Amino acid sequence: MLDAVTALDPAVRAGEAAAAAAVAAERSVPSAPLPTDLTAAAFFDVDNTMMIGASIFHFARGLAARKFFTTSDMLGFVWQQLKFRVGGRELSYGHTTGRDTALSFVAGRPVADIVELGEEIYDELMADRIWAGTRALAQMHLDAGQRVWLVTATPVELALIIARRLGLTGALGTVAESVDGHYTGRLVGEVLHGPAKAHAVRALAVTEGLNLRRCTAYSDSVNDVPMLSAVGTAVAVNPDRDLRDIARARGWAIRDFRTGRRATRIAVRSVLGAGAVTGAVAAGLRRWR
Repeated sequence: MLDAVTALDPAVRAGEAAAAAAVAAERSVPSAPLPTDLTAAAFFDVDNTMMIGASIFHFARGLAARKFFTTSDMLGFVWQQLKFRVGGRELSYGHTTGRDTALSFVAGRPVADIVELGEEIYDELMADRIWAGTRALAQMHLDAGQRVWLVTATPVELALIIARRLGLTGALGTVAESVDGHYTGRLVGEVLHGPAKAHAVRALAVTEGLNLRRCTAYSDSVNDVPMLSAVGTAVAVNPDRDLRDIARARGWAIRDFRTGRRATRIAVRSVLGAGAVTGAVAAGLRRWR
């Protein structure tokens, strides 16, 4: 039973639903390697942070190529994405229209079919769009015995595919309502965006016993300041102008892989924090190079 605050606040509900889905997915993979640093973790945004472009747009392109929906449906989806992202910078996704149309294109479809298509589309359109520098940062946390989650507005099923293919612990994503294995087209709460991401990270920390002061978060967007502020170490990756200004003002680390000028110089101490497992980090950096 949801408490009164969660029931009334879509962002809180979305965050708690995302955390619950992430925990369920993690526990369904018993062969996953056990972390050695149980109270520290890393959280990575996906679009323009871990992946070039918007993952949901790549997914929609793949669906359109398979005649999953009509040209007019695709144009409407593209318009929503253009309003959501202009010039590579995220805009607000909290309006009712955005929430109601975010996943309407899967209404009535079997969840299993969407997951299967997601696997195919990842290989076709997403695998080659992963930022090598950001992937190396994630590997450093894994090598240090920490768990690594993606945190994204992308549907959780697609987010989990991306996380699994990258060898990460799991993912917090937008949870779409389903009944009898079919999507209804409605969301649980709202899109996992802005404050909802911070709620998801906090909810996961409670469930998994994480000390958020020992955790690290990465994002490119000013909209993720709530999530970045919820952890002990914040890193702006390929930041938009507003996030870069905030990062400089607050003394957050900045990593920009868009030109490659910093791709071979990653400040490990600022990323993993004091007391990091230096040997594991160095090994990860050598493998990436």
